[in-house]
Amino acid sequence: MVEIRLRNSRTRRVEPLRPLDPANVRMYVCGPTVYDRAHLGNARPAVVFDVLYRLLAHVYGPAHVTYVRNFTDVDDKINARAAETGRPISAITEETIAWYLEDMAALGVGEPTHMPRATAYIAQMVAMIEGLIADGHAYAAEGHVLFRVRSFDAYGQLSGRSVDDMIAGARVEVAPYKEDPMDFVLWKPSPDDLPGWDSPWGRGRPGWHIECSAMAKALLGDTFDIHGGGNDLMFPHHENEIAQSCCANHTDRMAQIWMHNEMLQVEGKKMSKSLGNFFTVRDLLDQGVPGEVIRFVFLSTHYSKPMDWTAKKAEEAERTLMKWYRQVGLSTATEPYQPVVEALADDLNTHEALTQCHAVSNAGDVSALRGSLHLLGLLADSVPDWARVPGFSDAEMGLVRDLLQKRDQARANKDWQRADAIRDGLAEAGVLVRDVKSGEPQFEKAAHFDINLLDRLWACHG
Repeated sequence: MVEIRLRNSRTRRVEPLRPLDPANVRMYVCGPTVYDRAHLGNARPAVVFDVLYRLLAHVYGPAHVTYVRNFTDVDDKINARAAETGRPISAITEETIAWYLEDMAALGVGEPTHMPRATAYIAQMVAMIEGLIADGHAYAAEGHVLFRVRSFDAYGQLSGRSVDDMIAGARVEVAPYKEDPMDFVLWKPSPDDLPGWDSPWGRGRPGWHIECSAMAKALLGDTFDIHGGGNDLMFPHHENEIAQSCCANHTDRMAQIWMHNEMLQVEGKKMSKSLGNFFTVRDLLDQGVPGEVIRFVFLSTHYSKPMDWTAKKAEEAERTLMKWYRQVGLSTATEPYQPVVEALADDLNTHEALTQCHAVSNAGDVSALRGSLHLLGLLADSVPDWARVPGFSDAEMGLVRDLLQKRDQARANKDWQRADAIRDGLAEAGVLVRDVKSGEPQFEKAAHFDINLLDRLWACHG
């Protein structure tokens, strides 16, 4: 079994993954707050951790991996959107969750094992808060409940800063009911016009951070193997998750390994609406950029490095994917090329994995290429319209590609008689082939195309 090594944000080292229970490898990733379309930056962690999920399933078996990615469906941003539009909160969250799943599916992101919604775990949040109060780690004040940060000595272990340094270097809300400026909200009161639930502290709603701690505990246990998300969540969200979970569950850690992907840029600049370079995933899809192309561009950069989305990268990705679709033909997927697996096992090095896919493509092992690309979430079983040779069905295209590969193999073996027979047979069947200096041969359908002749040719040489 290949050893998976991942960079642990908590220790700042690349470490071997040693699952607490190899029969149930457990991963939690912070999902979206559902009030609007997912932008490109939102999509990066979805793609990164989808690849990690695929790798874990490949190494340990799909039945032995549990992947949780949540939806935050109670939040002030959602409340503000409801007030702005006059629409019910439930309508906004349902619509946005459907959008998110549709857009991520277009990028080849599979659905996790569990996709919990925060509003379905209010009882677990209340119970966790009650336990924190009982143990002296939290206190109630003016309808709020706050976590007592200085009660957790290890606070700051993830971000690498002390509490006093955080106070000195950050803008912290100093409310009169706080014992300490760094104490953060676990529960807050709700007026009648906002979502709220009954609790020992009055009608209210949870703070943001407690949601993930409660859902992770309910679905993965007190401790689990991997916790992931964007690096913008490291502080305060993940720092607060650790404090809550360790104190509530009486453990020395929440997750064995913490992973964080870097942020996304567009054409070398931070994505922002003011710069006019802000794109949602749906914007690009509607502009005709295939979701698979978006995924390829994401995977071209290691998750721990800033990723720059450019039109040039998208064009190059589309050309490569089109070449691979035409190359694999009718081949079936075999086990992925081992160097591809090893690249992914080396801290999810997707850039190197794609480099190895180019190598296996150049070697002509199309079955291993298909298996490798499937592991990366690329190359669908049927050829999408954008990658199709005009005028050819998938089956016809597959026959032609297989025959061209046989022709090239015959040429490499100096079997000129067979190579010429395939060339002449293709021309007779109405397939016009044009070889190019670099890349896959180009072909098109002539007016006299005859599928029966093509079938016979393939029966002789396929």
